[in-house]
Amino acid sequence: MSNANPSLDFDLQQVSTRNTHSRHIVAGCASALPTLAGMWQELDGALSDTATLAAQLTRLSADLERTQLDAANLRAAMRATLAASADGESDPLWYLRDELNAPQRHDGASRRPA
Repeated sequence: MSNANPSLDFDLQQVSTRNTHSRHIVAGCASALPTLAGMWQELDGALSDTATLAAQLTRLSADLERTQLDAANLRAAMRATLAASADGESDPLWYLRDELNAPQRHDGASRRPA
């Protein structure tokens, strides 16, 4: 897992590596002290949850990045529309229509209604 969003205050790759090492330690302790099996299972479950949360955070960070790009593109189209209107262009709303009708340029996933 790479740190896709530079605004995150931590490195997801480092979190993943520490999680893997911790799971190996728990597995070693579980085989050395099998009488505490329930405790080792709880720890392993918590570490598994951490890996799941890191994957979810990576996905949400990518979603946020795409949303921020869409918002920036729409702001640029709005500014262009206002400037075109001020310049007396015949169809200043063209800039907004063009942006709203543009095919998705990232991940091929459409988030805008068709």
